[in-house]
Amino acid sequence: MSDAACTLFRGGRVYSPADPRATALLVRDGRVAWLGADADAPGADRVVELAGALVTPAFVDAHVHATDTGLALAGLDLSGVGGPGAVLDAVAAYAAGLPGDAVVLGHGWDESTWPAVDGAQPVPPGAAELDRAGGGRLVYLSQASIHSALCSAALLAAAPGAAQAAGYDPSGWLRRDAHHVVRGVALGSVSARQRSAAQVAMLERAAALGIAAVHECGGPGTSGEADLTGLLALAGVGNGRPEVYGYWGELMAAVKARELGAVGAGGDLYADGALGARTAHLRQSYLDGADGSCGYGYLSAEEVAAHLVDCARHGVQGGFHAIGDAALATVVAGVTAAARRVGLERLRAGRHRVEHAELMDKRLIAGFVEHGVVASMQPAFDRLWGGERAMYAQRLGVARALGSNPMGAMHGVGVALAFGSDSPVTPLDPWGSVRAAVWHHNPAYRMGARAAFAAHTRGGWRAVHRDDEGVLVPGASATFAVWDTPAGVAENGLPVLLAAQPEERGPQDPTPLPRCRRTVLRGRTIFQAGLLEAEQAAGQAERFGVKKEEA
Repeated sequence: MSDAACTLFRGGRVYSPADPRATALLVRDGRVAWLGADADAPGADRVVELAGALVTPAFVDAHVHATDTGLALAGLDLSGVGGPGAVLDAVAAYAAGLPGDAVVLGHGWDESTWPAVDGAQPVPPGAAELDRAGGGRLVYLSQASIHSALCSAALLAAAPGAAQAAGYDPSGWLRRDAHHVVRGVALGSVSARQRSAAQVAMLERAAALGIAAVHECGGPGTSGEADLTGLLALAGVGNGRPEVYGYWGELMAAVKARELGAVGAGGDLYADGALGARTAHLRQSYLDGADGSCGYGYLSAEEVAAHLVDCARHGVQGGFHAIGDAALATVVAGVTAAARRVGLERLRAGRHRVEHAELMDKRLIAGFVEHGVVASMQPAFDRLWGGERAMYAQRLGVARALGSNPMGAMHGVGVALAFGSDSPVTPLDPWGSVRAAVWHHNPAYRMGARAAFAAHTRGGWRAVHRDDEGVLVPGASATFAVWDTPAGVAENGLPVLLAAQPEERGPQDPTPLPRCRRTVLRGRTIFQAGLLEAEQAAGQAERFGVKKEEA
């Protein structure tokens, strides 16, 4: 929808440091031209009645996988299945509705949530079982972490290189390099048209949730070059969709990242794997693994340093995926070595990133602070897997689980935070992420609502060196969202997100979250709830000489 050059939004509550009592704002040429009280509002070409709604800066999701998210939105969602039998039933029902020999792509199963049977943890379905359920089709079912997957015998046969790769298992549950091989075959079955449709679906879903920009984390083993360049071509205000800031996760590829249109050579540049797949690199072994493994480190400190020096040489932001404390120690050692080579201030100016940063200690946090490293974190990880009984406790033990994702402690000493979802690992859910940071399982790591909201708005912009974005003040970009707030607004100006006590969080949390009415990117509406009805109301109001509509 193309907005008029001068639009007044009035009759609401505007979350702004410039005027905490503001009820209206004027948008002109893509920027906030004025904000204040309704009674003082200047004239405008069009008026949008907010009807008491809340206006805030729009969200930024600092870590997504657009194609995977779009495919999950329209495909086989396994996030709610309760065991191996339910997985097979879901695959059979889904495959029955597919045309021809189409591949079964599913995502989201999480064996750590399945109830024990006779005191034993259920074993996920094997390759032969998936063959039968899928009717002989290629079946690829990514685990919630996307760092392992279940594969049918047909898919294993179609990817013969997997059997010689690290992480192969004849059961069909593949990790590490073997997983990357079968993933490439499975996603290679997706046509360019299907991929574009999935990306558009993801962007439209983001806009409907008040998200105006996302950081796409691609790279070898995650997604292809055409995937990234295609997404960038579909995104942005000119297309009426959220902006996309791409990252290409390939070692020593600063020039290539820039050629692809990415803002950084990082994102999913893997220093290790994931806790869900037991591939995150730990200092102490996993408690629920049969082999006493500590996971896997994929980079050395020297490789980390060389990559960041290459990024500094070409003026490109760098970054790494690092979850386990051993992997994070490797990254911090590499960052420290890079600072000695290029100079501390030059390194800090790059605002190099670490994705996830889950198992941090005081020394690692100090390394982030000293070197200006941005922590791109996902509060929903703690909401879903933290605490004393969920997956982290199973893998690590209660003490290490409660020490994970210490975002409040990191914020408190000055680590720059940028919040995201890692969708489809966790759903696009910005207000849910804010609430998860406020109600961290460990009270020592909780954040105030304002700080958590800032990490999911301004923090995402700062992570891509857009320091003037993410706040509503005169002269700033008119990038905001309009919200219905069914639980009300607290004294801090944000929606009430604190009513539910920690033990009540999760899917049954009774506190209703805000609903997005409209998302505006640089003055242009990219999402509007009930658009048809609003346009009809606007047409009826034109006889008053002013185009008028509801938000």
